[in-house]
Amino acid sequence: MLESLEKMLSQGMDNPMLRFGLGKGYLDAGQPGRAAEHLRRCVELDPKYSAAWKLLGKALQAADDLAGARHAWQQGIAAAVARGDKQAEKEMTLFLRRLDKLTPD
Repeated sequence: MLESLEKMLSQGMDNPMLRFGLGKGYLDAGQPGRAAEHLRRCVELDPKYSAAWKLLGKALQAADDLAGARHAWQQGIAAAVARGDKQAEKEMTLFLRRLDKLTPD
C-alpha cells in the first residue's frame, strides 16, 4: 500500500488524504519520523484536519519529540473545537493529560 501511495505522490498527486494515508502507513510500519513528515504536510494542506493532528502527535511522541507531540495535540484540539469534532477533542485532551504525567514540570 505504501508503495502505491508513494507512487501517486511522485506523480504529482498531493492532497491531505494522500498525506494522511502515507502518515498512517508509516506510523503503522514503525517509522514515526517518516510518518511525521507526511502528517506535517497534511496539516499544512488542511489545518482543520483534526484526525491528522491527532496522528501527528502520536507519530511525534513515538519519535520521542514530546514537545512536538504536545504542540500537535494543542493545535489539533483547536481544530477539533472549530469543526465541532467532540470525539477528536476528547481523545487529544486525554493524550495531553497522559503526556503531562510522562513529563512533569
